[in-house]
Amino acid sequence: MKLWDIAHSRTGDKGNISNISIIAYNIEDYELIEKNVTPASVKKWFGAQVQGDVIRYELPQLGALNFVMYEALGGGVTSSTALDKHGKTLGAYLLDMPINRNIE
Repeated sequence: MKLWDIAHSRTGDKGNISNISIIAYNIEDYELIEKNVTPASVKKWFGAQVQGDVIRYELPQLGALNFVMYEALGGGVTSSTALDKHGKTLGAYLLDMPINRNIE
């Protein structure tokens, strides 16, 4: 299964920092998302795109996780040569991450 099967996302930016929120469609799936989508797995998923730290903030009452990824936008809007300078497509890319339903 893919993350998009159980969640949606919102993405924002500030300078060279990307912010991605992952929100469960059903609160019952929050724990599964929390176990699968860790700072380490997000950093690995993005590979060389994210040069800095990935910090996760948990909002269990909302069924959401917020990831702040440093040095993730090629220098930011004013200096990046990327087509997606704001990183809006990064949330969609994260939703393509495979999710393991049997994780302990």
